[in-house]
Amino acid sequence: MPVTNFDFKEKYRYQNGFDAYLESEAVSGALPIGHNSPQKPPLGLYAEKLSGTAFTAPRHENKQSWLYRILPSCSHPPFVEAKQGGQEPVLEQSPAKLHYIPNQLRWDPFDHESDTDFVSGLRLVAGAGEATLKQGLGMYIYAAGKSMDAHSAFYSADGDLLIVAQDGVLDIRTEFGWLLVRPMEIAVIPRGVRYQVLLPSGPVRGYALELYQGHFQLPELGPIGSNGLANARDFQAPVACFSEDHGSIALDGPNSYTITAKFNNTMFETKQPHTPFDVVAWHGNYYPYKYDLGRFNTIGSISFDHPDPSIFTVLSAPSDHVGTAIADFVIFPPRWLVGEDTFRPPWYHRNTMSEFMGLITGAYDAKKGGKGGFVPGGASLHNVMSGHGPDAASYEGARNAELKPQKVGEGSCAFMFESCLMVGVTDWGLKTCQKVQEDYNEHSWGGVKVHWKRLPEGEKGVSHLL
Repeated sequence: MPVTNFDFKEKYRYQNGFDAYLESEAVSGALPIGHNSPQKPPLGLYAEKLSGTAFTAPRHENKQSWLYRILPSCSHPPFVEAKQGGQEPVLEQSPAKLHYIPNQLRWDPFDHESDTDFVSGLRLVAGAGEATLKQGLGMYIYAAGKSMDAHSAFYSADGDLLIVAQDGVLDIRTEFGWLLVRPMEIAVIPRGVRYQVLLPSGPVRGYALELYQGHFQLPELGPIGSNGLANARDFQAPVACFSEDHGSIALDGPNSYTITAKFNNTMFETKQPHTPFDVVAWHGNYYPYKYDLGRFNTIGSISFDHPDPSIFTVLSAPSDHVGTAIADFVIFPPRWLVGEDTFRPPWYHRNTMSEFMGLITGAYDAKKGGKGGFVPGGASLHNVMSGHGPDAASYEGARNAELKPQKVGEGSCAFMFESCLMVGVTDWGLKTCQKVQEDYNEHSWGGVKVHWKRLPEGEKGVSHLL
């Protein structure tokens, strides 16, 4: 730290800044000067506006970009519902088909797949809300064994997709340019942006959260000051890069591209006789971006007690109630613990927020015991007000540990999708995947010891535990 040493080295250039107004052109002079939609844009390009918020959203919330492309994105035949058959994504999120249960859940590592690409390898594990109302979220596992077809692209009309790479490298081509996303990096692909996922190093597996309402923000820092946690300068956005596959007018010709749209958790397809990746230049504040989790500047106590895990928030998607998030993305990276007379792992608690956790690499310091364990590629869900905390072995170890400065999580990084919503689990997540650890509760907390001892009759003062 503070920069991850990646085995797969970077291959692209980027622009830096979170929620910054950026511009990029792959050919000099492609961006018009002084206005957005001239009668004849430079180089014979089409001007196309991509709006991520309503036109009348307050200036500080408004998200939009102007794209200057060879052909407009509307130039395609009608979409039709994608034919079912073979490997299909599991996306069903009808509230009637979700299981809302108070039990603590933990999953063994999810399977790798050999015959799926990124889109067909999406598996909805849990979610809440309704995409048509732009309310709520979906939590996914993805597993793919092959790249998307070179003449294909995908976009979601349902929400922004936050991708957490866990195993394998994603080479993502977007309308705005390229992003290389490796384990210990995350990426956010905004609603409506078309992209293609290639696998340069073989099969991949990871996690994703789709945000149906609003957009991710950096959390407020308050008394922390002007720097800390995830710093704006460390977020990276693509530079313009385009293709000229637009010569044929035949829908089944060599330049034909299949465009898949996720619309209300249903897949639709169309074919168009030109590439969707023909944006020669762009400017705006609505674009894909990535972030190296190794750059997160962890904040913690240097006196006593363990602060709330909100201090580990990387990105937040607020609700309409201040301080309450539809989705927080939180990480637990390597960090020093120095608190005096302090139980150092996360304490036992019940939370009004739902907590879905995953492990990118290494071992999580509060989950050492239990059959099956909490291991990379697996997950856990502690729903609204479901009690949880360190397993018995972790508790006993921390209770009796020598309290000297200690670095925990070396070589490890866990994360959490936290939401104010009660989360339902899909049939796939609860049954079909066959990864649920049925005895998670018993193995974690069935062996918790009683340390209580009453003071002798007549003796005053604070009882000391044995």
